[in-house]
Amino acid sequence: MGGDWPQHLGPARNGLYADSDFAWNSGGLRVAWQMDVGSGFAAPAVSGGKLILFHRRGGKEIVDAFDAKSGRAAWTSEYKTGYRDDFGFDDGPRAAPCVAGNVVFTHGAEGTLSATSMSGKRLWQRAAMKEFHAPKGFFGAACSPLVYDGKVLLSVGGPDNAGIVAFDAATGKTVWQATADEAGYSSPVVAPLGGQPRAIFFTRAGLVVLDPATGKVMTKLAWRARSNASVNAATPIVSGAQVFLTSSYGTGAILVDLSSGQPKPIWQNDDSMSCHYGTPVLKDGFLYGYHGRQETGAELRCVEWKTGKVRWTNDKFGAGSVVLVGGRLLLVREQGQVVLAEANAGGYKSLAMHKAFEATVRAYPAIGSGLLFIRSEKRLVALAP
Repeated sequence: MGGDWPQHLGPARNGLYADSDFAWNSGGLRVAWQMDVGSGFAAPAVSGGKLILFHRRGGKEIVDAFDAKSGRAAWTSEYKTGYRDDFGFDDGPRAAPCVAGNVVFTHGAEGTLSATSMSGKRLWQRAAMKEFHAPKGFFGAACSPLVYDGKVLLSVGGPDNAGIVAFDAATGKTVWQATADEAGYSSPVVAPLGGQPRAIFFTRAGLVVLDPATGKVMTKLAWRARSNASVNAATPIVSGAQVFLTSSYGTGAILVDLSSGQPKPIWQNDDSMSCHYGTPVLKDGFLYGYHGRQETGAELRCVEWKTGKVRWTNDKFGAGSVVLVGGRLLLVREQGQVVLAEANAGGYKSLAMHKAFEATVRAYPAIGSGLLFIRSEKRLVALAP
């Protein structure tokens, strides 16, 4: 069947797909199947031979499941939504689904957290943003749920100790609450720090490291722009005891060491890799990602992890997403092109390219069942090597 891509940024939530079932080496890609989709920027997920799509049609947010190989519809679950974007932006969901234990967890644009079985039955639902009085923010809720040890961890953004909330994965009941941080557009990860699992969030205020079992805050680091009209969107990257955060709006990137339990900056600047919304990937001590604002034309870059030194720049590339597939870069450009390139600190080298859309692409891709799944604002396409 091939490997799965069951959540935001893939199997290990780090943008890495090590399975060999998608072996694109050169030339273009073949369309296996495609379909019209509703609004939203939520990346698809692939699990157990099913493609999970979270989107909106009319006044409903919809979770659809399809056979990943053929595109044949399997089931649909939907609920009403009244979300309206204050800036006239897209009104669909932003957050990728998370599939864990044969359950699909979704987080809609107005903060509705839902659990749906892989047979299509809704198990529970919480109006998280409304219940915890979280502000709407600029573009609604965008944190992709993280399931760990029977709990759904979510950046909700509510005051009164409801910035980060853990829900029981089986029942939806609140397990713990922590901080008063407003939500950003970043999604959390869990990684071992000091020999213990830690939940690592990049909220609107900055870095928060918690005990995922109890919600106890282990440490925090303020990291955000002075401008109110700014967001933190990239997911934290963890390597050993070090955590990398990146933002835009004059904030820049920072690498911190947490060996002592408290964040010790290794390097920080706004010149190396200041990512507007995409999360970089890490390979062999080098970061690959996008530097600069999306609307002014981001650059594709390779940056040394330990120093922040820029090794190379492709200054005409533009914004998009990046994942690692079989040790190589798979880049989906915002203009709809898919590019395969070497992950090589010595320089940028493109290996293959395919034009998937004549449309804007902002959602991350998903890989699974031997196919690459990409969605634009109106279409989803399954591509085969």
